[in-house]
Amino acid sequence: EVQLVESGGGLVQAGGSLRLSCAASGFTFDDYGFGWFRQAPGKEREGVSCISSTDGSTYYADSVKGRFTISRDNAKNTVYLQMNSLKPDDTAVYYCAAPPRLPGFPCTVPTMRYWGQGTQVTVSS
Repeated sequence: EVQLVESGGGLVQAGGSLRLSCAASGFTFDDYGFGWFRQAPGKEREGVSCISSTDGSTYYADSVKGRFTISRDNAKNTVYLQMNSLKPDDTAVYYCAAPPRLPGFPCTVPTMRYWGQGTQVTVSS
């Protein structure tokens, strides 16, 4: 059974940092790309960042470029999202997700097959 378990969310002041982790199990981690998505109250879930399985190429939404960094540790079966210079607009539930086993994929909600349960990130002003 595929499982994605997020951790690292919390309450932080604007300008602060958090690192989210996503521990994956139930499949061959190295073969899969991953993505981080978020959903704020009353808004649609949106793609934040994705990382491929092959060459480690990454995608970032314009709203987080230069502030967030996605990475993966294949030895630990874990994907990370380092979030710096956080803003109140970053407040949302953050989800880890994985698409079907593909060499490349768009960082979009419909592409993802597996989802974690989410972790709350709250940025106070």
